[in-house]
Amino acid sequence: MNHALNTQARRDPRRWTALVVLLAGAFLPPLDFFIVNVALPSIRADLRASAAVMQLVISGYATAYAVMLVTGGRLGDLYGRRNIFLIGMAGFAASSALCGWASAAPALVMGRILQGVSAAIMAPQALASINAIFPEDEKSKALSLYAMTFGLASMAGLFLGGTLIALDIFGLGWRSIFLVNLPVIAIAAPAALLLVKDTRSDRPSKLDVGGAVLLALGLFALIAPLIEGREQGWPWWALAMLAAAVPLLLAFWRFERKLEMGGGDPIVAPSLFQAPGLMRGLLAALFFYVVAAFWLVFSIYQQGGLGRTPFAAGLAILPAAAGFFLGPFVSGRVLKLFGRYAAAAGMGVQAGGLAATAVLISFGAPRFLFVALFFIGVGQGIALPNLVQTVVRGIDKRQAGLAAGLVNSTFQISAALAAALIGGLFFSVLGSATDARSFGHAYGIAALAIAGCLLIAGWLSSDPAGPTTGSPP
Repeated sequence: MNHALNTQARRDPRRWTALVVLLAGAFLPPLDFFIVNVALPSIRADLRASAAVMQLVISGYATAYAVMLVTGGRLGDLYGRRNIFLIGMAGFAASSALCGWASAAPALVMGRILQGVSAAIMAPQALASINAIFPEDEKSKALSLYAMTFGLASMAGLFLGGTLIALDIFGLGWRSIFLVNLPVIAIAAPAALLLVKDTRSDRPSKLDVGGAVLLALGLFALIAPLIEGREQGWPWWALAMLAAAVPLLLAFWRFERKLEMGGGDPIVAPSLFQAPGLMRGLLAALFFYVVAAFWLVFSIYQQGGLGRTPFAAGLAILPAAAGFFLGPFVSGRVLKLFGRYAAAAGMGVQAGGLAATAVLISFGAPRFLFVALFFIGVGQGIALPNLVQTVVRGIDKRQAGLAAGLVNSTFQISAALAAALIGGLFFSVLGSATDARSFGHAYGIAALAIAGCLLIAGWLSSDPAGPTTGSPP
C-alpha cells in the first residue's frame, strides 16, 4: 500500500500533456523524410538541379541522422534531455529555414544535412524522456502512442507535401514544406520548457567524438561519389573517394575497438557483435530499409512520367502510407502465426506489392495500383517491429538500448545508400527520356531491385535461433 502511494506521489502530473510535446519532436524527423519525396520534382525544376541533387537531399539527411543518432542520445543523458531536446528543436527550426529559403542546390543540401544532425539530437530525447517520466503501468500506452507517431508521420508527410505545394501559400511553393516546421516548433519549444520534466541518466555514457568524425568521413566518402560519380562520368576524384571509404571505415572500427578496450564508450561497441545473430540481423536491416528508395522513385514516376501534380502524386502514394500505419496493428498476430518468420512474411508481402506495381505499370493497368501500394505499406508495418525484435532478442538487456540504436542507425545508412544506388539505377535506366513509358520502365526496374533486396533481407531475418511461434519477446 505504501509503495503504491509513493509511486503515485512520484507521478509527474504534467506527463500526458508533456507527451504531446515530446511526440511533436518525434513526429518532425520522419515527417521531413516523407514530405520531401513528393516535393523533389518541384525542387528540381525550380532550382534547375540535377538528379544527383535529388538523391543528395535524401541521402544527406539520412547519413547525418545515422552518424549523430547515438551521440544525440548521449548528449541528453549527460546534459539533460529537455535541454538537448530544446537545442535540437532550435537547430531543426534553423535548418528548416535554411532549406526553405535556399536559393541554390548546395544550400539546400547543406540545410538537409543540418536537419539530419538536428533531428538526431532532438528525436532520442523524446523516447528517453517517455521512459523516464512515465511509471511502469502507463509506459506501454505512452510507447504505443510513440510508435503510432511514425505511421502518422508517413501519411501526413505524403499528404502535406502535395497539399502545401498545391495551396502555394504566399507563393512559397515547395519551400512551404520546410517552413511549415517553424510555427510547429514555435509552439512546441515553449511548451516543452514549461511541461517537460528535465531528466538525465545516473550513469551517462561519454561522447565518442572521434568515432563520430571517422564514421561521417567514411560514409561521405562512400555515398557522395556513388551519387555524383554516375552523373559526372566517374571522374578520378569519385574513384579516389570510393577507394578511401574502405580504409576510413576500417579506421573507424579500429578506433571503436581500441576505445572499448580502454574502458571508453564507443558509438558502436565491437563486443556487441559477439551476440549470436546480431551481424545477420544488421545485414537484414541494411537490405530491408532499401525500401526507403521506393518513396523517391514512385514519386518521380508519378510527376515526371505521368505529369501529375505534387498533390495528385501524394494522393496516389497514400495507400502505401496507410498500410504502413495499419501494419503494426496486425504485427503481433503475424508473429504468433509465423514465429521467427514474421519479419520475413512482412518483407514477402512488400516484395510482392513492389513486383505487382512493376507489372501493373508495365501492362498499363494503374486502376489496381492502390491495392499493390497498400500491401507494400502493410508489409513494411509488419516487418519493421518484428525485425527490430529479432535483432535485439539475443542481446543482453543491459545492452538492448545500444543494439536498438545500432539498428536505427543501420536503417538510416541503408536509406542513404538506397537513394544513391537505387536512385542511380532509376536515372541510369531512364537516361534522357521524358516519355511516360520510359519512366514506367525505369520505375519497374528499380521496384524489382528493391523487391530483390527485401527477399534477401527476409532470408537473413529468419533467425534459426528464434522461436518458431509465440508472442513478442
